[in-house]
Amino acid sequence: MIRHLMLAFTFALCSLFVALPAWAGSYLDRASLLLDEARREGDMLLPRTHDKELVMVVHALAEARALVARKMECPSSVSKAHPHLLLVLENSERAADAAAQGNFKKFMEHLTVARNEDRAFRALLAELGYALPDLSSKR
Repeated sequence: MIRHLMLAFTFALCSLFVALPAWAGSYLDRASLLLDEARREGDMLLPRTHDKELVMVVHALAEARALVARKMECPSSVSKAHPHLLLVLENSERAADAAAQGNFKKFMEHLTVARNEDRAFRALLAELGYALPDLSSKR
């Protein structure tokens, strides 16, 4: 009887350790998507801050990404890095807002902070033993 309990306990413990990285994997997939789009839109907006329609679209998408990131669940194994993800997305939104107001200096300041926080997020994930998945299409 004790042997069966020990076996069940061992199986439960093993399944817990297998499930946690899978949950971190889902978080990493979502974070990678959010970061990839934020960077792509910042790169696109950089030479086009005068295009008010583009700025409006990028700003709306940046607001949505920041809202989603604030509400998404974060596994405890990567919780130290999550504030950096939030800072990337908040600063991307602020950069788009500055572009909408025609303030190129503020746009560049927020874009630079967002990119620095992106590097900090990735470095902290690496320190924790994780890496963001590559989202480039494999055609």
